[in-house]
Amino acid sequence: MRTPTTLSGTGCQRQDPPADRPPPPLRSEGRRIAPVTDVLLHLATTAEWRTHLGRGEVRPSVAEFVHLSGPDQVALPAQRLFAGRADVNLLVLDPARIGVEVRYEPGLPTDPASMLFPHAYGPVPTSAVLAVLPYRPEFAAPVLPALDTAGRALAVLTSVLRRTATAEEPVTGGVAVRTSSVPRSNQHNQVLVDGTADAAAVADDAARVLHDRPRPAALLAGDHLEGTASALAAAGHAVDALTVMAAPAGGHRSPGVRTVEPGALRPFRDAAWRRGVPDVDEESLAQLSDRWLREAEVVDLRCLAVEHDGAVVAAAVLKVDGATAVLDAVETDPAHRRRGHGDALVAEALAQAGDAGCDLVVLEADAVGRPRHWYARRGFRVVARAWQATLSQ
Repeated sequence: MRTPTTLSGTGCQRQDPPADRPPPPLRSEGRRIAPVTDVLLHLATTAEWRTHLGRGEVRPSVAEFVHLSGPDQVALPAQRLFAGRADVNLLVLDPARIGVEVRYEPGLPTDPASMLFPHAYGPVPTSAVLAVLPYRPEFAAPVLPALDTAGRALAVLTSVLRRTATAEEPVTGGVAVRTSSVPRSNQHNQVLVDGTADAAAVADDAARVLHDRPRPAALLAGDHLEGTASALAAAGHAVDALTVMAAPAGGHRSPGVRTVEPGALRPFRDAAWRRGVPDVDEESLAQLSDRWLREAEVVDLRCLAVEHDGAVVAAAVLKVDGATAVLDAVETDPAHRRRGHGDALVAEALAQAGDAGCDLVVLEADAVGRPRHWYARRGFRVVARAWQATLSQ
Protein backbone atom coordinates (compact mmCIF):
# COMPACT_ATOMS: atom_id res chain seq x y z
CA MET A 1 0.00 0.00 0.00
CA ARG A 2 2.97 2.23 -0.27
CA THR A 3 2.47 5.59 -1.91
CA PRO A 4 4.49 6.08 -5.11
CA THR A 5 7.76 7.95 -5.16
CA THR A 6 6.73 10.32 -7.94
CA LEU A 7 5.59 13.23 -5.83
CA SER A 8 6.74 16.79 -6.14
CA GLY A 9 8.39 18.61 -3.26
CA THR A 10 11.85 19.33 -1.94
CA GLY A 11 13.93 18.93 1.23
CA CYS A 12 12.71 18.01 4.66
CA GLN A 13 11.57 20.88 6.86
CA ARG A 14 10.47 18.73 9.77
CA GLN A 15 12.45 16.29 11.85
CA ASP A 16 11.25 13.17 13.63
CA PRO A 17 11.35 13.20 17.44
CA PRO A 18 14.40 11.64 19.09
CA ALA A 19 14.18 7.86 19.37
CA ASP A 20 14.08 7.98 23.17
CA ARG A 21 11.09 10.30 23.29
CA PRO A 22 7.69 9.24 21.88
CA PRO A 23 6.05 11.66 19.46
CA PRO A 24 3.18 13.74 20.81
CA PRO A 25 -0.32 12.39 20.20
CA LEU A 26 -2.11 13.58 17.10
CA ARG A 27 -4.98 15.96 17.56
CA SER A 28 -8.12 16.24 15.45
CA GLU A 29 -10.37 19.27 15.85
CA GLY A 30 -9.01 19.82 19.33
CA ARG A 31 -9.44 16.18 20.36
CA ARG A 32 -6.50 14.09 21.44
CA ILE A 33 -6.23 10.90 19.37
CA ALA A 34 -5.19 8.74 22.29
CA PRO A 35 -5.23 5.02 23.02
CA VAL A 36 -8.64 3.51 23.76
CA THR A 37 -8.61 0.52 26.08
CA ASP A 38 -12.26 0.17 27.11
CA VAL A 39 -13.79 -1.07 23.85
CA LEU A 40 -16.94 -2.83 22.73
CA LEU A 41 -17.16 -5.26 19.82
CA HIS A 42 -19.70 -6.02 17.10
CA LEU A 43 -19.55 -8.98 14.72
CA ALA A 44 -19.98 -8.38 10.99
CA THR A 45 -19.13 -10.25 7.84
CA THR A 46 -17.04 -8.41 5.28
CA ALA A 47 -20.12 -7.87 3.09
CA GLU A 48 -22.15 -6.60 6.05
CA TRP A 49 -19.42 -4.13 7.01
CA ARG A 50 -19.35 -2.77 3.45
CA THR A 51 -23.10 -2.24 3.66
CA HIS A 52 -22.71 -0.46 7.00
CA LEU A 53 -20.07 1.83 5.46
CA GLY A 54 -22.39 2.73 2.61
CA ARG A 55 -25.08 3.76 5.08
CA GLY A 56 -22.69 5.37 7.55
CA GLU A 57 -24.16 3.39 10.42
CA VAL A 58 -24.69 -0.07 11.87
CA ARG A 59 -28.44 -0.49 12.17
CA PRO A 60 -30.40 -2.75 14.51
CA SER A 61 -31.41 -5.90 12.66
CA VAL A 62 -33.70 -8.54 14.14
CA ALA A 63 -33.92 -6.95 17.57
CA GLU A 64 -34.45 -3.27 18.36
CA PHE A 65 -30.84 -2.88 19.32
CA VAL A 66 -27.34 -3.48 17.91
CA HIS A 67 -25.89 -6.45 19.76
CA LEU A 68 -22.45 -5.68 21.19
CA SER A 69 -20.00 -7.71 23.24
CA GLY A 70 -17.02 -7.25 25.48
CA PRO A 71 -13.73 -8.89 24.45
CA ASP A 72 -14.34 -11.69 26.98
CA GLN A 73 -17.85 -12.35 25.62
CA VAL A 74 -17.62 -12.12 21.83
CA ALA A 75 -16.61 -15.74 21.22
CA LEU A 76 -20.06 -16.91 22.38
CA PRO A 77 -22.16 -15.12 19.72
CA ALA A 78 -19.46 -15.75 17.12
CA GLN A 79 -19.61 -19.51 17.64
CA ARG A 80 -23.39 -19.42 17.69
CA LEU A 81 -23.94 -17.25 14.61
CA PHE A 82 -20.89 -17.72 12.40
CA ALA A 83 -19.56 -21.23 13.03
CA GLY A 84 -17.17 -22.29 10.26
CA ARG A 85 -17.20 -18.94 8.42
CA ALA A 86 -13.95 -17.28 7.37
CA ASP A 87 -15.35 -13.85 6.46
CA VAL A 88 -16.15 -12.58 9.95
CA ASN A 89 -14.69 -9.39 11.44
CA LEU A 90 -14.61 -7.72 14.82
CA LEU A 91 -15.73 -4.10 14.66
CA VAL A 92 -13.83 -2.49 17.52
CA LEU A 93 -15.93 0.37 18.88
CA ASP A 94 -15.03 3.32 21.06
CA PRO A 95 -17.94 3.50 23.55
CA ALA A 96 -17.61 7.28 23.70
CA ARG A 97 -18.49 7.55 19.99
CA ILE A 98 -21.50 5.22 19.90
CA GLY A 99 -23.90 8.09 20.48
CA VAL A 100 -26.95 6.08 21.61
CA GLU A 101 -27.99 4.44 24.85
CA VAL A 102 -26.17 1.22 25.72
CA ARG A 103 -27.92 -1.13 28.15
CA TYR A 104 -26.36 -4.23 29.70
CA GLU A 105 -28.90 -7.03 29.43
CA PRO A 106 -29.05 -10.85 29.50
CA GLY A 107 -28.29 -12.77 26.33
CA LEU A 108 -29.86 -16.10 25.43
CA PRO A 109 -31.00 -18.57 28.09
CA THR A 110 -28.02 -20.78 27.17
CA ASP A 111 -25.54 -18.03 28.03
CA PRO A 112 -24.07 -17.83 31.55
CA ALA A 113 -26.69 -16.35 33.87
CA SER A 114 -24.28 -13.75 35.20
CA MET A 115 -23.28 -12.51 31.73
CA LEU A 116 -24.84 -9.25 30.59
CA PHE A 117 -24.32 -8.09 27.02
CA PRO A 118 -24.16 -4.42 25.93
CA HIS A 119 -27.01 -3.51 23.58
CA ALA A 120 -26.96 -0.22 21.65
CA TYR A 121 -30.51 1.08 21.27
CA GLY A 122 -30.28 2.84 17.95
CA PRO A 123 -28.01 3.08 14.91
CA VAL A 124 -24.28 3.08 15.72
CA PRO A 125 -22.23 5.40 13.46
CA THR A 126 -19.46 3.70 11.52
CA SER A 127 -17.23 6.54 12.73
CA ALA A 128 -17.26 4.81 16.13
CA VAL A 129 -15.34 1.86 14.64
CA LEU A 130 -11.63 2.28 15.43
CA ALA A 131 -10.52 -0.95 13.74
CA VAL A 132 -11.92 -3.81 11.67
CA LEU A 133 -10.13 -7.01 12.66
CA PRO A 134 -10.54 -10.28 10.76
CA TYR A 135 -11.81 -12.86 13.25
CA ARG A 136 -11.26 -16.43 12.17
CA PRO A 137 -12.42 -19.78 13.52
CA GLU A 138 -12.12 -21.24 16.11
CA PHE A 139 -13.37 -17.89 17.46
CA ALA A 140 -11.23 -17.85 20.58
CA ALA A 141 -11.11 -14.89 22.92
CA PRO A 142 -9.51 -12.16 20.77
CA VAL A 143 -6.21 -10.47 21.47
CA LEU A 144 -6.78 -6.86 20.48
CA PRO A 145 -3.98 -4.60 19.28
CA ALA A 146 -3.14 -1.34 20.97
CA LEU A 147 -5.65 1.21 19.73
CA ASP A 148 -3.33 4.18 19.77
CA THR A 149 -2.47 5.90 16.48
CA ALA A 150 0.25 3.41 15.58
CA GLY A 151 -1.91 0.41 16.41
CA ARG A 152 -4.84 1.66 14.36
CA ALA A 153 -2.58 2.53 11.43
CA LEU A 154 -0.90 -0.87 11.32
CA ALA A 155 -4.21 -2.66 11.80
CA VAL A 156 -5.96 -1.02 8.85
CA LEU A 157 -3.05 -1.59 6.46
CA THR A 158 -3.06 -5.36 7.01
CA SER A 159 -6.80 -5.72 7.60
CA VAL A 160 -7.80 -4.30 4.21
CA LEU A 161 -5.51 -6.77 2.44
CA ARG A 162 -6.90 -9.68 4.46
CA ARG A 163 -10.52 -8.74 3.78
CA THR A 164 -9.80 -8.29 0.07
CA ALA A 165 -8.10 -11.69 -0.22
CA THR A 166 -9.98 -14.68 -1.55
CA ALA A 167 -7.92 -17.08 0.59
CA GLU A 168 -5.53 -16.93 3.49
CA GLU A 169 -3.34 -19.40 5.34
CA PRO A 170 -1.83 -19.06 8.80
CA VAL A 171 1.94 -18.59 8.96
CA THR A 172 4.34 -17.82 11.79
CA GLY A 173 3.36 -14.45 13.22
CA GLY A 174 0.62 -13.74 10.71
CA VAL A 175 -1.11 -14.98 7.56
CA ALA A 176 -0.42 -15.40 3.87
CA VAL A 177 -3.05 -13.85 1.59
CA ARG A 178 -4.09 -14.79 -1.93
CA THR A 179 -6.35 -12.69 -4.16
CA SER A 180 -7.36 -14.74 -7.18
CA SER A 181 -8.66 -11.82 -9.25
CA VAL A 182 -5.27 -10.05 -9.25
CA PRO A 183 -2.57 -12.77 -9.14
CA ARG A 184 0.02 -10.38 -10.64
CA SER A 185 -0.25 -8.01 -7.67
CA ASN A 186 2.43 -8.80 -5.07
CA GLN A 187 0.61 -6.49 -2.68
CA HIS A 188 -2.47 -8.73 -2.66
CA ASN A 189 -0.58 -12.04 -2.73
CA GLN A 190 1.99 -12.05 0.05
CA VAL A 191 2.84 -12.98 3.62
CA LEU A 192 1.62 -10.48 6.24
CA VAL A 193 3.50 -10.62 9.53
CA ASP A 194 2.46 -8.47 12.48
CA GLY A 195 3.27 -10.88 15.30
CA THR A 196 6.55 -12.50 16.23
CA ALA A 197 8.59 -14.30 13.56
CA ASP A 198 12.29 -14.68 12.87
CA ALA A 199 13.82 -14.33 9.42
CA ALA A 200 14.08 -18.07 8.81
CA ALA A 201 10.39 -18.58 9.57
CA VAL A 202 9.34 -15.74 7.26
CA ALA A 203 11.48 -17.03 4.41
CA ASP A 204 10.38 -20.65 4.91
CA ASP A 205 6.69 -19.76 5.14
CA ALA A 206 6.83 -17.56 2.05
CA ALA A 207 8.62 -20.26 0.05
CA ARG A 208 6.09 -22.87 1.16
CA VAL A 209 2.84 -20.95 0.77
CA LEU A 210 3.82 -18.78 -2.22
CA HIS A 211 5.91 -21.42 -3.98
CA ASP A 212 4.41 -20.60 -7.39
CA ARG A 213 5.55 -16.98 -7.31
CA PRO A 214 8.99 -16.16 -8.76
CA ARG A 215 9.89 -13.94 -5.80
CA PRO A 216 7.46 -14.16 -2.88
CA ALA A 217 6.76 -10.98 -0.94
CA ALA A 218 6.34 -10.40 2.79
CA LEU A 219 5.17 -7.32 4.68
CA LEU A 220 6.60 -6.99 8.20
CA ALA A 221 4.33 -4.58 10.06
CA GLY A 222 5.55 -3.02 13.29
CA ASP A 223 8.70 -1.70 14.94
CA HIS A 224 9.21 -4.99 16.80
CA LEU A 225 10.12 -6.71 13.49
CA GLU A 226 13.21 -4.57 12.83
CA GLY A 227 15.54 -7.44 13.74
CA THR A 228 13.68 -9.82 11.44
CA ALA A 229 13.95 -7.36 8.57
CA SER A 230 17.67 -6.85 9.20
CA ALA A 231 18.28 -10.60 9.24
CA LEU A 232 16.39 -11.06 5.98
CA ALA A 233 18.51 -8.35 4.36
CA ALA A 234 21.70 -9.94 5.70
CA ALA A 235 20.61 -13.25 4.15
CA GLY A 236 20.48 -11.63 0.73
CA HIS A 237 16.79 -10.83 0.39
CA ALA A 238 15.67 -7.42 -0.89
CA VAL A 239 14.17 -5.43 1.99
CA ASP A 240 12.72 -1.91 1.69
CA ALA A 241 12.16 0.10 4.87
CA LEU A 242 8.80 1.87 5.08
CA THR A 243 7.36 4.49 7.36
CA VAL A 244 3.74 4.41 8.44
CA MET A 245 2.54 8.01 8.70
CA ALA A 246 -0.65 9.57 10.03
CA ALA A 247 -2.43 12.92 10.09
CA PRO A 248 -5.69 14.16 11.61
CA ALA A 249 -8.63 14.08 9.20
CA GLY A 250 -10.48 17.26 8.31
CA GLY A 251 -9.88 20.59 6.63
CA HIS A 252 -11.08 22.43 3.56
CA ARG A 253 -12.11 20.77 0.30
CA SER A 254 -10.10 21.37 -2.87
CA PRO A 255 -12.24 22.77 -5.73
CA GLY A 256 -9.82 21.48 -8.36
CA VAL A 257 -10.20 17.84 -7.30
CA ARG A 258 -13.07 15.62 -8.44
CA THR A 259 -14.24 12.25 -7.18
CA VAL A 260 -14.46 10.09 -10.28
CA GLU A 261 -15.44 6.57 -11.24
CA PRO A 262 -12.53 4.13 -11.04
CA GLY A 263 -12.54 3.60 -14.80
CA ALA A 264 -11.69 7.26 -15.33
CA LEU A 265 -8.25 6.66 -13.77
CA ARG A 266 -7.33 3.70 -15.97
CA PRO A 267 -5.50 5.61 -18.77
CA PHE A 268 -3.59 7.61 -16.16
CA ARG A 269 -2.60 4.51 -14.18
CA ASP A 270 -1.64 2.60 -17.35
CA ALA A 271 0.68 5.41 -18.40
CA ALA A 272 2.29 5.53 -14.93
CA TRP A 273 2.97 1.79 -14.92
CA ARG A 274 4.42 1.93 -18.43
CA ARG A 275 6.81 4.66 -17.33
CA GLY A 276 7.95 2.59 -14.37
CA VAL A 277 7.91 -0.83 -16.06
CA PRO A 278 8.34 -0.28 -19.83
CA ASP A 279 8.11 -3.99 -20.69
CA VAL A 280 4.94 -4.69 -18.66
CA ASP A 281 2.56 -7.05 -20.49
CA GLU A 282 -1.10 -6.17 -21.04
CA GLU A 283 -2.51 -8.70 -18.57
CA SER A 284 -0.22 -7.52 -15.80
CA LEU A 285 -0.99 -3.91 -16.69
CA ALA A 286 -4.72 -4.51 -16.36
CA GLN A 287 -4.34 -6.14 -12.96
CA LEU A 288 -1.88 -3.59 -11.58
CA SER A 289 -3.92 -0.60 -12.73
CA ASP A 290 -7.18 -2.01 -11.38
CA ARG A 291 -5.98 -3.77 -8.24
CA TRP A 292 -7.48 -1.14 -5.95
CA LEU A 293 -10.94 -1.93 -7.34
CA ARG A 294 -10.92 -5.21 -5.40
CA GLU A 295 -10.68 -3.16 -2.21
CA ALA A 296 -13.87 -1.27 -3.09
CA GLU A 297 -15.70 -4.42 -2.03
CA VAL A 298 -14.45 -4.09 1.56
CA VAL A 299 -13.97 -0.34 2.17
CA ASP A 300 -15.52 2.91 1.00
CA LEU A 301 -13.04 3.54 -1.81
CA ARG A 302 -12.92 6.95 -3.49
CA CYS A 303 -10.90 7.84 -6.58
CA LEU A 304 -9.71 11.46 -6.53
CA ALA A 305 -8.52 13.17 -9.71
CA VAL A 306 -7.17 16.46 -11.04
CA GLU A 307 -7.93 16.97 -14.72
CA HIS A 308 -6.46 19.13 -17.47
CA ASP A 309 -8.11 19.45 -20.90
CA GLY A 310 -10.36 16.53 -20.04
CA ALA A 311 -7.57 14.14 -19.06
CA VAL A 312 -6.54 13.02 -15.57
CA VAL A 313 -3.10 14.42 -14.72
CA ALA A 314 -2.96 13.62 -11.00
CA ALA A 315 -4.80 11.08 -8.87
CA ALA A 316 -5.08 9.45 -5.45
CA VAL A 317 -7.12 6.75 -3.75
CA LEU A 318 -8.87 7.29 -0.40
CA LYS A 319 -10.14 4.28 1.55
CA VAL A 320 -12.59 5.05 4.35
CA ASP A 321 -12.81 2.25 6.92
CA GLY A 322 -14.78 3.48 9.91
CA ALA A 323 -12.92 6.11 11.92
CA THR A 324 -9.71 5.45 9.98
CA ALA A 325 -8.93 6.21 6.34
CA VAL A 326 -6.00 5.22 4.14
CA LEU A 327 -4.45 7.53 1.55
CA ASP A 328 -2.84 5.59 -1.29
CA ALA A 329 -1.39 5.92 -4.78
CA VAL A 330 -0.88 9.71 -4.82
CA GLU A 331 0.73 10.48 -8.17
CA THR A 332 1.12 13.33 -10.67
CA ASP A 333 1.99 13.05 -14.33
CA PRO A 334 5.61 14.26 -14.80
CA ALA A 335 4.54 16.98 -17.25
CA HIS A 336 2.17 18.48 -14.66
CA ARG A 337 4.26 18.47 -11.50
CA ARG A 338 5.07 21.51 -9.37
CA ARG A 339 1.61 22.95 -9.93
CA GLY A 340 0.14 22.10 -6.54
CA HIS A 341 -1.83 19.05 -7.68
CA GLY A 342 -0.37 16.83 -4.96
CA ASP A 343 -1.26 19.40 -2.30
CA ALA A 344 -4.81 19.59 -3.63
CA LEU A 345 -5.22 15.81 -3.61
CA VAL A 346 -3.95 15.45 -0.03
CA ALA A 347 -6.14 18.31 1.21
CA GLU A 348 -9.20 16.85 -0.49
CA ALA A 349 -8.50 13.39 0.93
CA LEU A 350 -8.15 14.76 4.47
CA ALA A 351 -11.34 16.80 4.08
CA GLN A 352 -13.39 13.92 2.66
CA ALA A 353 -12.13 11.63 5.42
CA GLY A 354 -13.21 14.19 8.01
CA ASP A 355 -16.62 14.58 6.38
CA ALA A 356 -17.01 10.78 6.51
CA GLY A 357 -16.47 10.83 10.29
CA CYS A 358 -12.83 9.74 10.31
CA ASP A 359 -10.41 11.29 12.76
CA LEU A 360 -7.27 9.67 11.32
CA VAL A 361 -5.73 9.28 7.85
CA VAL A 362 -2.76 6.95 7.41
CA LEU A 363 -0.36 6.05 4.59
CA GLU A 364 2.86 4.19 3.85
CA ALA A 365 5.93 5.85 2.33
CA ASP A 366 9.54 4.84 1.74
CA ALA A 367 11.64 5.43 4.82
CA VAL A 368 14.16 7.35 2.74
CA GLY A 369 13.64 9.78 -0.09
CA ARG A 370 11.35 12.65 -0.90
CA PRO A 371 7.82 11.27 -0.33
CA ARG A 372 8.26 10.89 3.42
CA HIS A 373 9.51 14.46 3.79
CA TRP A 374 6.87 15.75 1.38
CA TYR A 375 4.10 14.26 3.52
CA ALA A 376 5.73 15.48 6.73
CA ARG A 377 5.43 19.05 5.49
CA ARG A 378 1.72 18.44 4.94
CA GLY A 379 0.96 17.38 8.48
CA PHE A 380 1.74 13.66 8.44
CA ARG A 381 4.10 12.25 11.01
CA VAL A 382 5.77 8.89 11.40
CA VAL A 383 3.87 6.67 13.85
CA ALA A 384 5.28 3.21 13.07
CA ARG A 385 7.65 1.32 10.81
CA ALA A 386 7.26 -1.58 8.41
CA TRP A 387 9.41 -3.46 5.93
CA GLN A 388 8.58 -4.86 2.50
CA ALA A 389 10.68 -7.92 1.73
CA THR A 390 11.05 -9.53 -1.69
CA LEU A 391 12.39 -13.00 -1.03
CA SER A 392 14.74 -15.09 -3.14
CA GLN A 393 13.59 -18.68 -3.61
